[in-house]
Amino acid sequence: MPIPLFNSIASWLLKKRYHQIELFLKYPEEVQEEVLYQLLEIAGKKYDFESIDNYRTFRERVPIKSYEEIEPMIERTRRGEQNIFWPTSIKWFAKSSGTTNAKSKFIPVSAEALEDCHYNSGKDLLCLYLNNNENSQLFTGKSLRLGGSKELYEDNGSFFGDLSAILIDNMPLWAEFSSTPSSKVSLMSEWETKLKAIIHESTQENVTSLVGVPSWMLVLLNNVIEETGKDHLFQVWENLEVYFHGGVSFNPYKDQYKNLLPRKGFKYYEIYNASEGFFAIQDRNGADDLLLMLDYGIFYEFIPMNEYGTEGQQAIPLWEVEIDKNYAIILTTNSGLWRYKIGDTVRFTSTNPYRIKVTGRTKHHINVFGEELIIENAEEALKNICKKTGAEIKDYTAGPIFMSGKEKGAHEWIIEFRKPPEELDYFTEFLDNALKSLNSDYEAKRYNNITLKMPKVHIARENLFYDWLKSKDKLGGQHKIPRLSNKRDYIEELLDMNE
Repeated sequence: MPIPLFNSIASWLLKKRYHQIELFLKYPEEVQEEVLYQLLEIAGKKYDFESIDNYRTFRERVPIKSYEEIEPMIERTRRGEQNIFWPTSIKWFAKSSGTTNAKSKFIPVSAEALEDCHYNSGKDLLCLYLNNNENSQLFTGKSLRLGGSKELYEDNGSFFGDLSAILIDNMPLWAEFSSTPSSKVSLMSEWETKLKAIIHESTQENVTSLVGVPSWMLVLLNNVIEETGKDHLFQVWENLEVYFHGGVSFNPYKDQYKNLLPRKGFKYYEIYNASEGFFAIQDRNGADDLLLMLDYGIFYEFIPMNEYGTEGQQAIPLWEVEIDKNYAIILTTNSGLWRYKIGDTVRFTSTNPYRIKVTGRTKHHINVFGEELIIENAEEALKNICKKTGAEIKDYTAGPIFMSGKEKGAHEWIIEFRKPPEELDYFTEFLDNALKSLNSDYEAKRYNNITLKMPKVHIARENLFYDWLKSKDKLGGQHKIPRLSNKRDYIEELLDMNE
């Protein structure tokens, strides 16, 4: 089939799905209730859920759970036992790579989740993009995907690895045909060898889109420029038109991408997914929020962060959320996760339709002194400072300096710059003022140094964070630097390596 004709047919097929998306845009509460009832019906015969006929009863009867509380059931399933928390067979487990903790999570991935959530979301991402860009030539070339760097492992008949490895291993033919590099290269486990192989394969292709985590994609693209000797990426891939990104905030990397992709019409589309499922997609060109996808077999609940972790915490359904409040997400999924605390926080920018911004993690914040500093604050502050100072940030982390005797506390930052500021003291003052303007709790604790002193900022040596991840065998894919922490573990390790 001629490539232009394939592009037209593929675009037409994908855009047909938009009518179904319009259904949950118009009837979000009804669609979410239907998802809940379908999940209860599927599991009802085994778990006696058939008597639950409304959300209130569901909330009263089914307790909210953390991973630690369901881990024994997951381990039994990994050893071959079935029908424990989901009535169909589960043989895939996504090894969570969201943090650098030594302890890994193994998230169940059912056949239903693969088909109805993960693969449908991939089609919907393309559907929404094509709906907004009628003249797209996306399918005249290939998508450069950058997934996890771990292969799949078998254990008692079950398989585990990065979610991206599971998706690639089960990928439908149409997705494999339209992607680069090959599955063989995508599933290579050694990051640095894999990087060279990706560059070798992908630079021979007509790449029209990029898909991957911004931090690791930036490493790949800078290596492409170095290997090819080109000035920018359009000299390598002339028809490149969009970058689909997720996993970490794009804000710290935006200007660096614009230098690599200096074309006014180039598009950036954000997604929000995790090992537990695919949740939201940017549905408008140039938007900075994401449309919550309501018909993937996932029922959503939310706990206001000012109540999270307290005895009186109360989860609420989607139709009770408010704009501009920070919430922890609770999931019930078609992989058998029942009222599961995923650990992410979001803020709604709209309730008609339901659009969100990812604001951070329930554990990745600094609140030692009551300042409630979240990742969204940190990312926005650093973006504003870089604009004012001309600095470019490669990676960073921050943690507390605890009070000692009469000494006040503070925040300690380690920042690796691609382009450092001329004056570190000036940069630090800007950082402090930016955080004050974004977070009233931080501002109150900084007032007259009442609780917090001026932040302390260290400039990281080149490749500090890369070397730190390498020492933990966590290079590539979806591994992330923990941005904020209430403890000093990460800070102390990095400061030792920095010396």
